[in-house]
Amino acid sequence: MEKVGLEKHTSKQFDADLEDVRELVLSMGGLVEQQIADAVRALVDGDGGLGEDVVRGDTEVNRMEIEIDEECTRILARRAPQAGDLRLVIAIAKTITDLERIGDEAEKIGRMATHLASYERPKSAFRQIETLGRHVREMVRDVLDAFARLDSESAVHVARNDEEVDREYEGIVRQCITYMMEDPRTIRHMLDVLWAVKALERIGDHSTNIGEYVVYFVEGKDVRHIGLEAMEKEIAKSMRPRGDASASD
Repeated sequence: MEKVGLEKHTSKQFDADLEDVRELVLSMGGLVEQQIADAVRALVDGDGGLGEDVVRGDTEVNRMEIEIDEECTRILARRAPQAGDLRLVIAIAKTITDLERIGDEAEKIGRMATHLASYERPKSAFRQIETLGRHVREMVRDVLDAFARLDSESAVHVARNDEEVDREYEGIVRQCITYMMEDPRTIRHMLDVLWAVKALERIGDHSTNIGEYVVYFVEGKDVRHIGLEAMEKEIAKSMRPRGDASASD
């Protein structure tokens, strides 16, 4: 399959339908990104009220997933899209599933923030959580930008950032274990912290998934499960000039 972008069709309504559903995805992504920011802020600041707001906000994320999914179904039924158009609809359907799951992870962090609001918080650990939260939020923003610009190279870059997220997550886990060993009285609420941190790590994974869907649409290649290095090679191969003899290697 060849690399594609958004093509113009003889039916202007078809173009409008595709653009509308893309805009809905970006709106859903913006909402999810704000959910992450609010959830992390609630956790770090011990703001139980804000945590409850995040939990309630997940209802809107779920509603948007249903709306976009129904719109994708209508496009498939009415337009019978082919080639790049079909890949776009499939990529959107998969993307909103991961966005909804990111929303679920943000809701989980909001719940943990509410539970932990009255507990003393180790400043160093929560500073690291704030940093991790900022990084995963940037991953979501960057992959949505790649989706908007149909930029497969940037989508792969998001996957590379997930390696740093994993390292930060492991460092926070080690620190939480140290706190629990030093003071067993902290075990109960430190376990809640670990659940919240794991949710942040999962958001990074879901962002990577969305990046793979961008590559699938733009490049026409399914790069799931092939590993980061292989994914980067696939993108580099697709960017070679058509006359480059090495492209057939």
